Amino acid sequence: MKIIQDLTIDEIATELEPLNLKKYRLGQIFEWINNYKDFDEMLNLPADLREELKKRYICKPVEILKEFKSQDGTIKFLYKLSDGELIEGVLMKYKYGNTLCVSTQVGCRMGCSFCASGIDGLIRNLSAGEILGQVLCVNSHLGGTIADRKVTNIVLMGSGEPLDNYDNVVKFIKLVSAPNGINISQRNISLSTSGLADKIKKLTDENLGITLTISLHATEDETRKKLMKVANAYPLEELMSAVRYYYEKTHRRVVFEYIMLPENTKHEDALRLHALTRGIACHVNLIPVNAGGSSKIKPLSKEKETRFWKALHDEGVSATTRRTLGADIEGACGQLRRRVIKDGLK
Repeated sequence: MKIIQDLTIDEIATELEPLNLKKYRLGQIFEWINNYKDFDEMLNLPADLREELKKRYICKPVEILKEFKSQDGTIKFLYKLSDGELIEGVLMKYKYGNTLCVSTQVGCRMGCSFCASGIDGLIRNLSAGEILGQVLCVNSHLGGTIADRKVTNIVLMGSGEPLDNYDNVVKFIKLVSAPNGINISQRNISLSTSGLADKIKKLTDENLGITLTISLHATEDETRKKLMKVANAYPLEELMSAVRYYYEKTHRRVVFEYIMLPENTKHEDALRLHALTRGIACHVNLIPVNAGGSSKIKPLSKEKETRFWKALHDEGVSATTRRTLGADIEGACGQLRRRVIKDGLK
């Protein structure tokens, strides 16, 4: 059975063409599904139409199974998908609004050494509607509607590599920013990639308005290969060529993510990071190590973190140390993973 959130309003119209529905009916259906209401709740639709929709489609592909609340206000959601698979997401509260970190895959095959999300490997890709379902589900859970959104910003930084699920992710971005849907501006959407250079170029040519975030984490190939398997396929020269292509075509600022470890925070790393990013309007998010990755990585002392930040600052590199949110509920960077939940939760 199809997930109805996988479809644009035009695709719904095509599939329901034999029913000879009026255009306003299609608008009503699309509004209801973006408000994340079940078919039985769509009371302005005729009963026979609601029954027909129930026969054809899954209406709620994502359900909140459990939520975990951090002392800092961050909420981690454990979601159950319609096939029983589990994913996680995180809601972070800021002065400017609520940011939802969404997953794009069940598991991940990138195998980054500092990230827990790929411990189980890649189970499967999420459909566009399952990614969208996370946003709609949480928005509704918080009492929001498409007219009064409670989710205002999205980061594609949960479990999975977004560009490894390219077609579904691009469709999700178009669905979530659709004017007749929940209509979250693409300028409020950030996509984080471990560095699939060919897909970065392809994404550039989509002419989307999103922010591109690159998980860099090292300034030379040997260290990056030890931290990130993807570096064996896409060396830094190829990755940075793709990033420059993106910047030169879009003129949009690029964000670089950089986890701080003993092996990548020497003074020469600051010099190389300056050289790598020269000529690109960018910002570097320095990330303290969070527990939960697939290998035992030791964090830097606060003194050494500050020393590396100062070295970047002295080189003229825009950089800040990211504030860690949700670490006490395993909701911080690198901590999301697919879990087998006991006690009857799955």
